[in-house]
Amino acid sequence: MTQRQLFLHHVAQTSDAPLCFEVSKANGVYLYDAQGKKHIDLIGGISVCNVGHGNQHVIEAIKKQVDDYLHVMVYGEVIQSPQVQYATALASRLPSSLQSIYFTNSGSEATEGAMKLAKRVTGRSKMISFKKAYHGSTQGALSVMGSEYWQQAFRPLLPDIFQFQYNSAEVLSHIDEHTACIILEPVQSEAGVLVPDQAWLKAIRTKCDETGCLLIFDEIQTAFGRTGTLFRFEAIDVIPDILLLGKALGGGMPLGAFVSSKSHMDTFTHHPVLGHITTFGGHPVSCAAGLAAWQYLQTSQIVTQVSEHEKLFTSLLKHPSIIQLNSCGLLMALHFDSYETNKKIIDACIAKGVFTDWFLFASNAMRIAPPLTINEEEIRMACDIILEAINEITC
Repeated sequence: MTQRQLFLHHVAQTSDAPLCFEVSKANGVYLYDAQGKKHIDLIGGISVCNVGHGNQHVIEAIKKQVDDYLHVMVYGEVIQSPQVQYATALASRLPSSLQSIYFTNSGSEATEGAMKLAKRVTGRSKMISFKKAYHGSTQGALSVMGSEYWQQAFRPLLPDIFQFQYNSAEVLSHIDEHTACIILEPVQSEAGVLVPDQAWLKAIRTKCDETGCLLIFDEIQTAFGRTGTLFRFEAIDVIPDILLLGKALGGGMPLGAFVSSKSHMDTFTHHPVLGHITTFGGHPVSCAAGLAAWQYLQTSQIVTQVSEHEKLFTSLLKHPSIIQLNSCGLLMALHFDSYETNKKIIDACIAKGVFTDWFLFASNAMRIAPPLTINEEEIRMACDIILEAINEITC
């Protein structure tokens, strides 16, 4: 059997039409297929590979940690220097109310932990989320996902979940003394990159303060320079009670985290003890890789170049068939008239050497979220190929 046949037969599938792009190598902003052809990566592992594929700082950190030790004990019981060093480094850049980091294996697990924490701290069960929101696909995370399409096959889900339109003032009157938390993305990624009004976010923050409701920001896709600042909340001047991290957190290795105050996190230590626990969360190799990526983000110039590169993309990607271009840093969505048009353009892009895909709640939109290491020449090459593909499909 071919590699493709083995993939389809033995690797559990997530759709009935996978891309089946066979990766042989990845370096910088390029993916290489089985024939050795290179493709400009405009997905970046879904906002994971912010510091580029094969970043040498990350690789060296991984190699060193592998030589020292791998897994030694379940999370939280023994002192492992990669966890301590990374948590300390993150905390040094975060506000005083976000100083306790709980490492998980993924963003979905971070969502689960945050939901439990909100219930534990407040003693409440009511939760508020938004339509077209994506926070993961485990049972709890699925309960706050903003789409019945993905939820309906797995009901019953968690009760006391209330959903509202993103960026709508209607939600404000529903945040009350019974609400444990409100969970939202400061940029709604899978909806096709929707940027809310800053005043709306500030109003939510105020209402949470008044009612004792915890505000959870899901920055799993938007953190680590993706939108032009290390964390999106820095740009909007709204500090959450709980911060969700994942994707780029591990520098290409699996890692997630939820972050809050020490007093909030300490509620997991008693009544019951081990109120939240994970075997592999904060794996030492993942933390070592993540710390190296974090340090690279701050010592290189790639985050400071995000806004400039965003402007270059938006200036070049002009075509009558692009009905809308949404962007926040190097998180962008090219909207076309339909999923069918978008899929044909995506397929043409991949055939021509640009790797991209669509969004969960905006299937008519093409995703652009390259490694932040992309340079001006590579951006121009990618845009030329995209426009060529659009012309080929629509003209």
